[in-house]
Amino acid sequence: MTTIKDSVHDYIELDPTAEALLDTAEMQRLRAVRQLSTVQLVYPSANHTRFEHSLGVYHLASRAVEQLELEPALADRLRAAALVHDVGHGPFGHQTEAAIERHLGRHHDEIEWLLTDSDLGDVLEAQGLDPEAVAATVDGRGPLGELVSGPLDVDRLDYLVRDAHHTGVPYGTIDHARLLYSLRIVDGELALEAGDVATAESALIARTLMNATVYRHHVSRIAGAMLDRASERILADGAVDADRFARLTDAELLATLEGHAPTADVATRLRERRLYKRAVWLPRGDVPDRFVGLEYDRTRDLEREIAAVADVDPAAVVVDSPSEPSSPESRARIVVDGDLRRLEERSSLVAGLDACAREIWRLGVYARPDTVESVREAAADVLEVNADVVP
Repeated sequence: MTTIKDSVHDYIELDPTAEALLDTAEMQRLRAVRQLSTVQLVYPSANHTRFEHSLGVYHLASRAVEQLELEPALADRLRAAALVHDVGHGPFGHQTEAAIERHLGRHHDEIEWLLTDSDLGDVLEAQGLDPEAVAATVDGRGPLGELVSGPLDVDRLDYLVRDAHHTGVPYGTIDHARLLYSLRIVDGELALEAGDVATAESALIARTLMNATVYRHHVSRIAGAMLDRASERILADGAVDADRFARLTDAELLATLEGHAPTADVATRLRERRLYKRAVWLPRGDVPDRFVGLEYDRTRDLEREIAAVADVDPAAVVVDSPSEPSSPESRARIVVDGDLRRLEERSSLVAGLDACAREIWRLGVYARPDTVESVREAAADVLEVNADVVP
């Protein structure tokens, strides 16, 4: 059995299926896709990759299926799904996901097309696994699919700890070993023992703090928004085919942006960390409901309108309005006297954490440094907000 040394979980043992899957080009590509994409512009040590994370998720899934004493066929499927769960990610992971969805109509968890039309599918079939069943598990469907994609899945347990380790931020440290130990199957569904509510709460706290300090850091959000607009431009201009775009590595995408004249400036700015600046940065309570969680087309219309009022190039303005915050972990199930209850029904902390998630929500309008003041005034007029003060 092959053993891999990991920076978070120490030694990870691979079964024959995992060894064969890792040798495919599709999995090896993940070595060139950073786990935290533009967060690296904030935390320089955050250079870990989707490949490392995939190994970690596989390791935690292996421990979970042993703890649950699952029958071999189901255990094999869950382990394989955990290993390949991120293979559908495009370059820069979540930062290009929206562009891929707009042009290909699929989410990164929807990987049946890839598993059935690549060496990955051949490996799975050779190991006695059904590629379609593995794909369904990656998407959270099928028996115990929530172990791979659910409220407290092994994906979340690994990335919180791994991202905290590589950024140097301590807030993502959770007792994942205890969470795995407390897993139970009740009526065919995964749940935690009632006595482990505090352990589950710690995961919610960790996610909330990591959102505030890492995942939603304004520098990463600005760079991600710039990357999204540039990605849309090369796709709309036909500089790269959408299917090819989705299979690029981080470096290949930057090179493609650099080689296309309308996006070359953004590529240089990302490489040299000369990013747009915040013209508007407002909390949820200061933003009208109609400007929260905007659809893409509406967002682009607002960008053009703000640019016109400010008399600047439309490419110099980016509007960033996230959807309303949510805590999927609060839907985790707890076993209470033999019955299943949601964590939010058993924990008074959940409501407070939901309020905290709302507190860190921000509407951002970003602009090239030389246009910030004019864009701020224009955005305040168009969005009907008070944008006098930016942190």
